[in-house]
Amino acid sequence: MWGVIAYLNSPELVAAFQRCYGLIPRETCSYVTQNGLVNANGSDGDGLVKVHRRKAQQMGNGMSRAQDSNFNYKCTSSQYDNKVGEHPGPHYKVKNWLFYFLFVSSATLGHEVFYITFLPCIHWNLDPFLCRRLVNVWAVVMYIGQVMKDILKLPRPSAPPVVKLETRVDAEYGMPSTHAMAATAISFTLLLSAQERVKFHFELGLFVAVVLSTLVCLSRLYTGMHSALDVICGALISAFIMAVSYPYWGTFDFLQLHSPFSPVVALVVPLFLCYKYPELDHYSTTRGDTTIILGVGAGCSVGYWVNERLGLTFDLSGPLPVTLPPLTHVAFGLGVARFLIGVGFLVLTRQTVRWVSLRVFCWVYGVSASDVKACRRKEIEVPYKFCTYTAIGLVNSIIVNRVFVMMGLWDLGNGISV
Repeated sequence: MWGVIAYLNSPELVAAFQRCYGLIPRETCSYVTQNGLVNANGSDGDGLVKVHRRKAQQMGNGMSRAQDSNFNYKCTSSQYDNKVGEHPGPHYKVKNWLFYFLFVSSATLGHEVFYITFLPCIHWNLDPFLCRRLVNVWAVVMYIGQVMKDILKLPRPSAPPVVKLETRVDAEYGMPSTHAMAATAISFTLLLSAQERVKFHFELGLFVAVVLSTLVCLSRLYTGMHSALDVICGALISAFIMAVSYPYWGTFDFLQLHSPFSPVVALVVPLFLCYKYPELDHYSTTRGDTTIILGVGAGCSVGYWVNERLGLTFDLSGPLPVTLPPLTHVAFGLGVARFLIGVGFLVLTRQTVRWVSLRVFCWVYGVSASDVKACRRKEIEVPYKFCTYTAIGLVNSIIVNRVFVMMGLWDLGNGISV
């Protein structure tokens, strides 16, 4: 059993997957040999580069000459490029661009740019109910995954032998893969919830959900950011959370829309969880990303509650599940217009509220908004990001649809945004 776990967690398995799909590391230093030569990663002995013994000892972090002669010193390609001056530019070579673009594109399905476009697009062009359900499950799954990372503190695959295509999140821990968790949660929550609302072929929807979630999971191996064990555990944890919570989705929907305490709970509980996020001995993007996710969830939740009070929810009308109208040129054009205008509102909200809130909290604590280190302090990072993304959630759920009505881009007659 432990042998299987060790195999699935090994960086060599990730590196083998990358090589299989055409992502090859450049010849970069892997270790210092006894005769003072730097052996090139993947060179099989053909890429030996002579370096001065003193420089090799410096790379060995001050080890003695005797220790250095037997010391295997591993380094990244960027370190090698800076010290030796060979192979400037990317530290990898792509031999199959089709798989490169496929997996890199799939990896973006777990980034902010996807969440800020796909989830609202479901709201604007299909059914706000589905967007609400997706945001709720996504926020819960992602919070659990992010917290587990910083409690377990298991490292990402080491480089070398792995080639890493993303650097922003490299300081985060690896287990579990929140990309895998989010992809599984979003794909199958949409599948399970949509069958209550619209008519479609369930088998086709299941196929699409499996393919999309699988591509995102495999993309984490291709980009070198997770081991196979991280990805498998992420998908299984997400599936478990969905299975346990599924019977209560309807009850939560009702309380979220009709309870008088809903907006207070939606704001206070996520903000409390952000402040009580596990502390690390180094800065990581996990706390900030978690605050973003919970902020979006809080803003959307309050927005949906407000819409219910105002009596205009923009939900599908008529007996459910409804039959979607045909996708005509006019319907497609209206959908594109709603998407572009809606995203424009969200981006404008993000930039404006972020700029204002960051400077307000920096002023309160007497630091400069241009001081990156100061802005990463919890007392500044948490409130300004929470305010920013709560505003985005409010604008998405309350304002944007009303703008569509004013512009004639929404058909209130049948409750379907075509």
